[in-house]
Parts: sequence; C-alpha cells; structure tokens
Amino acid sequence: MIKSDIIPLSDYFAILTCRNSQGSIRSAIVSILKQTIVPEYIIVINDGSTDKTIDILQEIQSTRPSIHVIAHPDWGYDIKRVVLNWNEAIRFSKEKNLKRTKYHLIATDDTEYSPDYVETLLHSMDSDEKIAIASGTYSEHIPVMPHGAGRLVSNSFLEDSVWRGFYPEKMGYESAVLYEADRCGYNYLVLSNARFKHTRPLGQSHKFYEFGASMQTLGYHPLFALSRILKYFVTGEVTGRIGALYMLYYYLSYQPKFEGYDSLYDERIRNYIRTYQLKRLRNIITNSGKENA
Repeated sequence: MIKSDIIPLSDYFAILTCRNSQGSIRSAIVSILKQTIVPEYIIVINDGSTDKTIDILQEIQSTRPSIHVIAHPDWGYDIKRVVLNWNEAIRFSKEKNLKRTKYHLIATDDTEYSPDYVETLLHSMDSDEKIAIASGTYSEHIPVMPHGAGRLVSNSFLEDSVWRGFYPEKMGYESAVLYEADRCGYNYLVLSNARFKHTRPLGQSHKFYEFGASMQTLGYHPLFALSRILKYFVTGEVTGRIGALYMLYYYLSYQPKFEGYDSLYDERIRNYIRTYQLKRLRNIITNSGKENA
C-alpha cells in the first residue's frame, strides 16, 4: 500500500469483459475486489460464454451486490464487440443511475492486478487533472503509451472527447483514445510500480490482426508504423517476433472499409496522428544525433 497522509476515496468503477473464461474469471474479479481501494461497482459483460463462466458470475454476484452482470447470447467470438461492450457498460451505468465516478477501470478476464495497483494510479491522476489515462505494466518493458488492459480513464476527459463519453466503435480504439487525449491537451502515463499480469498469452486469439490493420485505419505515418514493428521484432517485446511479423503482414495487406468498425477515422484525427508521429520521429533522430556527437 502506498505510504501517504492522504488516501484517495474510491472514485472509480470497473468494466470487465469475458467470454468462456471459467478458469480465470474468478481470479480476475477477486484481484479487483482485493484492491486497497475497491471500485464503487463492477460491470461485467459476459459475451456469450458457453462454459461455466455464467455460473461462476452468478455465484459471485449473489454475495456482491456491487457487481452487475450483462449477459449476451452466444453470437460467436468477435473482437469487434470488445469496444461495443465497454460502451454498453458505460451506458448501463448511466441508465441505471449508478454512482457517477471520476474514473473507470478497463479490466479483462485474463488480467490480475497487484493489490495497490489502482491506488498507485489514483495518486498520480488525482495529483494532476490533466492526466486522462494511466496504466501500469506487466513486463520489464515500460511502454510509452498505457496498455489497453488495466487502464484507468478519466470520465471527464471521455466526455470532452469527440465521442462524448463513449469509446470510438472502430478498429484501433485503444490508440485513438490516447491520441485524442493528446489532441485535447491531456496527458497520459505508464507507471512501472503498478503491476499486473496476463493469465493468457497476449495475442493468442487474434494473432495481432488489429495491431497491424488499425495502423491503416488510424492513418499511421508509414515510417512510424514500420519503425514500431521493427522494434518489436528486434526486441521481442510486447508482441514477440512472430507477433511483429503478423503486424507487418496485416499492416501491408489490410484495406480499410468505407464505413463501420473497419473504416478510416475522421481525417482530422488521422492528420493529427501523422503529425504527432512525425514529430516524435524527428525528436528521436535529433536526440540520437546529439548522443552520437
């Protein structure tokens, strides 16, 4: 637990999506319930599980009135529904008049958090109103941008975004929100002392398809996209080398659609992303030149 004279109040709710996770859903929920600062409530979206996941959820819910479960029929696996489920949970919290909180936590059925995980993030975010998104990390590699799982997100920022309180229902939504935060004058951060772990190998089900394809929908600058993929391949971090090759393949082969989940983002957002990335590349090159001088 963090040593401080001021302990922040519980001012967040958690969103947890799951599907056929009978072996991990209990530990995922318990790791949230065992936080030093517990959420006001947890909204679980059971996305058509056909195993014993729903039985486990009903058992947990029977003793925890702060847990709300939204159950979907089995429509088959579809990664597109992840962000739809997030938005459904946000909509549920509003329609049911659940307590309005300052933040919400994005959790999954295959992540477990250290007991002080959220408290660590809260201390940093409460100290700076301009931090819109924060996460910890699950490896020794400290990413520049927050992870998708384990994000603590400012609700006021999301209300200020172009999506007015919800997530963009397009491929690449996790990255789009980060760039939108920067465009709106907010900051984001990753804290190395806030730790979580994945209980399933990252990318096991989707083979990093969206990691590569969304670079096209978001309008990534080609030099930035290729340098990122090359870094993952050389270091093996985040995706592993095979995952980096998948990313490269999908980045080069994907053709964005004209509408829907697979379509391009608004030109304003894509232009901002390309400009931002080109500036980062120039800074890296400039700083590298100074170090080698």
